[in-house]
Amino acid sequence: MLLHSVNLWNLAFYAFMVFMATLGLWDVFFGFEENKCSMSYMFEYPEYQKIELPKKLAKRYPAYELYLYGEGSYAEEHKVLPLTGIPVLFLPGNAGSYKQVRSIGSIALRKAEDIDFKYHFDFFSVNFNEELVALYGGSLQKQTKFVHECIKTILKLYKGQEFAPKSVAIIGHSMGGLVARALLTLKNFKQDLINLLVTQATPHVAPVMPLDRFITDFYMTVNNYWILNARQINLTTLSVAGGFRDYQVRSGLTFLPKLSHHTSALSVVSSAVPKTWVSTDHLSIVWCKQLQLTTIRAFFDLIDADTKQITQNPKKKLSVLNHHFIRHPAKHFEENPSIISDLTGTSMWVPVKVSKWTYVAYNESDKIYFTFPLANHRKIYTHVHCQSTMLDTNSWIFGCINSTSMCRQGVDLSWKAELLPTIKFLTLRLQDYPSLSHLVVYVPSIHGSKFVVDCEFFKKETRSIQLPVTHLFSFGLSSRKVILNTSGLFYNIELLNFGQIYQAFKINVVSKCSGVKEEITSIYKLHIPWSYEDSLTIAQVPSSTEISVKLHIAQPDNDSHVALLKMYTSSDCQYEVTVKTSFSQILGQVVRFHGGALPAYVISSILLAYGGQLYSLFSTGHCLEYATLLDKEAKPYKVDPFVIMVKFLLGYKWFKELWDMLLLPELDAIVLTSQSMCFPLVSLILFLFGTCTAYWGGLLSSTSVRLLSSLWLALKRPSELPKDIKIISPDLPILTIVLILISWTTCGAFAILLTYLYYVFKIVHLQASLTTFKNSQTVNPKHSRRSEKKSNHHKDSVVHHLRLSASDAEDSLRMHSTLINLLTWIVLLSMPSLIYWLKNLRYYFKLNPDPCKPLAFILIPTMAILGNTYTTSIKSRKNPSLTCYSFGVTPSLVIDISLILPFTQLPSIMPKAFLLLAGALVLPGLVQGVMLGNEEKWKPLNIPRNRDLKSGGFKTTDEASH
Repeated sequence: MLLHSVNLWNLAFYAFMVFMATLGLWDVFFGFEENKCSMSYMFEYPEYQKIELPKKLAKRYPAYELYLYGEGSYAEEHKVLPLTGIPVLFLPGNAGSYKQVRSIGSIALRKAEDIDFKYHFDFFSVNFNEELVALYGGSLQKQTKFVHECIKTILKLYKGQEFAPKSVAIIGHSMGGLVARALLTLKNFKQDLINLLVTQATPHVAPVMPLDRFITDFYMTVNNYWILNARQINLTTLSVAGGFRDYQVRSGLTFLPKLSHHTSALSVVSSAVPKTWVSTDHLSIVWCKQLQLTTIRAFFDLIDADTKQITQNPKKKLSVLNHHFIRHPAKHFEENPSIISDLTGTSMWVPVKVSKWTYVAYNESDKIYFTFPLANHRKIYTHVHCQSTMLDTNSWIFGCINSTSMCRQGVDLSWKAELLPTIKFLTLRLQDYPSLSHLVVYVPSIHGSKFVVDCEFFKKETRSIQLPVTHLFSFGLSSRKVILNTSGLFYNIELLNFGQIYQAFKINVVSKCSGVKEEITSIYKLHIPWSYEDSLTIAQVPSSTEISVKLHIAQPDNDSHVALLKMYTSSDCQYEVTVKTSFSQILGQVVRFHGGALPAYVISSILLAYGGQLYSLFSTGHCLEYATLLDKEAKPYKVDPFVIMVKFLLGYKWFKELWDMLLLPELDAIVLTSQSMCFPLVSLILFLFGTCTAYWGGLLSSTSVRLLSSLWLALKRPSELPKDIKIISPDLPILTIVLILISWTTCGAFAILLTYLYYVFKIVHLQASLTTFKNSQTVNPKHSRRSEKKSNHHKDSVVHHLRLSASDAEDSLRMHSTLINLLTWIVLLSMPSLIYWLKNLRYYFKLNPDPCKPLAFILIPTMAILGNTYTTSIKSRKNPSLTCYSFGVTPSLVIDISLILPFTQLPSIMPKAFLLLAGALVLPGLVQGVMLGNEEKWKPLNIPRNRDLKSGGFKTTDEASH
């Protein structure tokens, strides 16, 4: 039925918006590389030993538990406490299980076995009962306090040991990482209890979906503390993001806020982590073998040989993390590496005087030192680049000082090299090493192995090529390309004018090779200099490779670096690089960064349509279709100017003080602008998406009511249309009181759901009654006309007993369908707290704190009254007070509830001011419809102008009577 009220052009527009939204959603949920993580397996059956907590603690936190992970003989040995290892505490995230510790715990156990348990780690894990803390923030503080108690309990397990630990390392997944950071905000917490914090896919900056004020307050407390006390916080922290595969927590949220200057904090995306080089989704980040191996290597390198615990030296901690997570030189970590190396032994010394050199090593029996004199090369070239496919951890490249043909000692330059999946390489600027006379490349004696070593001298300008990216609004119809004809080993392609998150491109690299018989591998590395979010693409050439290019973090205003596409190529191949805008990925970025704001836009559109229905009801006495008014009223120009105006006024101190005095939350448009996260036209795009969602939601709501009414008719034939219309029926106050008591004693979201179901039941019953009436009218039209005349006569003669006609019922259903659409969103947004309450019902009968309780107290009586409200009262000329109450006060309350919603349920969603404007548009429309219409137009309504102050009612004038 809803489709009939929209013309074909509007229907085509809504279908087109669905297509656009689908493109964005597809990019977010499917537009990424395949999962390249190797699965981590347990060698023996995993066991989780429950650690007994003090009785008071167990009674205070009945839903939480602490476990020790183990396998096989290790698990058997450690059932008898105390322990002797290094304690590590794993904190699961939103709906996470304590058993997720098994991947990293098993890998650490295998590593300890390899070194005969010289050192080993004891992995503990907390059971948070798989709570939805990302959607319900009421338990975050409770979890934080429990973790504090767990740390003290863990340290007591090591009492009496020779190397008893005084602190623990923490690995936090998702919201578990935020809980770990929140420990520092506790009054009695000692910072020395944590010696290292590693977070995995933790949204540090802001919540993914701020559905209640407890989440936003928690975030504000934690981040403000860390920012204000950055100098006093000595806790070494590493945050690892999953990249674009993680669509639950976008990587931009994982970068520690405003701590880039703080030397103890690092933030990196897993695709940029050496020896990992893969993107992980939100769950695989805890079991991805490549990443867990990197983490365990770092943990073992952090051990102090004297204390047999994780080192307390912050410089060493940061050095180890940089070595394993930022830049790996293809060597084992050494705290104080020897810079000078002895180049002795029976070896061949071979001088190389050419500027480009390649050596293929295979079954070498002797060690060979290839020497490159630098004196002549400095006059012509600026840089030297050497690379090797031999990926061992031995030193392989040196610099000699004042040498002629050979040198006894050389400067070990291997520490300045960098590791890639198939090569290790070193690029030096000759100007930085004026004291070096020779460059020496070492080829060890090998048997049965084959590798290739390449070196070349070059000028920087010949390897740096500028490629301006295409315009945002080119929609992929135009492209720009460069061709690499020279035979170099690598190139830097500078992607000019690329630094905003709303930019997204596809780069196509086509390689053509001549005279190549063996398989050749090329590596394309997207390097983002202002954040550690690099990504690698490995291609077998000749081939055509497509690379997706988009950002997690926008380029800071004070940063002048340029994003680079680093190409490690073959000298036998020609490369053609083409860049063009990817429209689908731009839509994906909009959804990724601002998708959480969509519910507020949807509610704004529904409110605007509802205001139009109220206006038509008061002006004509009939309610127009929801879809018609949605198309007419939901316009961006009714919303955007208000936000722009508020954003401008908030720049003035007096308005900001007034805003804060009214306890209004900070406007998200300002926050997003400060974080360089505002897209051009993002408001318009999201408003269109919101209107489209509101339309299809209205269609679904109307269809659902009709289907449920058909089911009702199949089960039980309903009575006729209501004959006696009363807004407050005898059972309504009792029902309202019962539901409010349920909200007070149990859970506000549960009471809201029950009220919503009652409301839907009333509307379904009305729809079924109307269907029965229409069917009977079709069978016996004469009888129906007589009944309608009788109904109209009854309506004129009896004021206090209004009879509902078919047209009145249809008008009422249109109004109620809109309200069901609106209330459905309110119910959906309150579901997380209901799920949390149901999950913990065996521990707590009453949800505390309850974010939905204030909303329930307002919503329950309003929905109860609305369920008994019909449009026929507006056509009653002799009952104006009833009219004002039914369609003046009640709808206003609903609007007020919807306006309260963003502040109680969605405090950090972007268009809060949009909702304010929506209410501001609806209410004036209501007033205008009642007070400012002309007499001809308003005769059915005609509100009396004389009021009897003594009786408290209205005196009906003769004009009003007629």
